[in-house]
Amino acid sequence: MFFAFLAFMAFWPVILLVGILIKFNIGSPILFTQVRPGLNGRPFKIFKFRSMLDAADKDGNALSDDQRLTRFGRFLRSTSLDELPGLYNVIKGDMSLVGPRPLLVEYLPIYSDEQARRHNVRPGITGWAQVNGRNAISWDDKFKLDVWYVDNHNLWLDIKILFLTIKKVLMREGISAAGEATMPKFTGVNKS
Repeated sequence: MFFAFLAFMAFWPVILLVGILIKFNIGSPILFTQVRPGLNGRPFKIFKFRSMLDAADKDGNALSDDQRLTRFGRFLRSTSLDELPGLYNVIKGDMSLVGPRPLLVEYLPIYSDEQARRHNVRPGITGWAQVNGRNAISWDDKFKLDVWYVDNHNLWLDIKILFLTIKKVLMREGISAAGEATMPKFTGVNKS
């Protein structure tokens, strides 16, 4: 929490600038909020910078990520600037700097028992799966990496992951799955 607070203060000018740019490039609201499962699956509200339009079809259904993701939104995601508001989640104690990324609540009932172990630690802004492929790896591989982290996490591994995250962000690797704007929806078919 202490390091998240320091990072939040250090990045405050960037956070303010990104917020203004979102207002003019994408519109309001500036923040994207969503309920996600945290430690032990307990729900919390995650904060991220908005990177997509609220575009919907004639029936009111949201368009695909690819159709809603703007050029500026792609830039935010590729640089991970969209994650900066997540520092507030760390300060609140809902998240950690490092841990498995918080996914959708709707995935909870379709995890295998092994995959569900990813919730035995606080979710993180970055994690072992993020520095080992991010969205360019399969769900199965992502869950295996998350569970490996649960079994092996320690301070030195967290420091290593933070440094590897900086490298990955600078190189802009693994931002999306092949042929996807982000990552395909998890359907439970890859359970192990």
